[in-house]
Amino acid sequence: MSKPVGPYTPIVRGGDLLFTAGQVGIADGAIVEGGLAAELRQVFVNLRSVLSSADASLNDVVKTTVFLSDMHTFAEMNAVYARHFGDHRPARAAVQAGALPKFCDVEIECVAKVA
Repeated sequence: MSKPVGPYTPIVRGGDLLFTAGQVGIADGAIVEGGLAAELRQVFVNLRSVLSSADASLNDVVKTTVFLSDMHTFAEMNAVYARHFGDHRPARAAVQAGALPKFCDVEIECVAKVA
């Protein structure tokens, strides 16, 4: 898990819930190149890492919020998102944000339930 780029904790436990900070497609201190799909692949690498640090996985996720820089990319995001979650279908909200950290195209935060 990489060090946060701001004054926040990447994952916090509250009872049997884990709350992640929003994850963007950052690797080695910079947003990955290649557009939305490439950013999303890195977002999921980062989410898996953050969840793993608390002994959780994507299968434990019960809710996500997806922030898009452009809602016109929803279908592309949805296809990549579905591949990463497979048959697991957490509740989800998707919204267009005016601007995202480091002017990326997508950010995802999640809530996971653990024992």
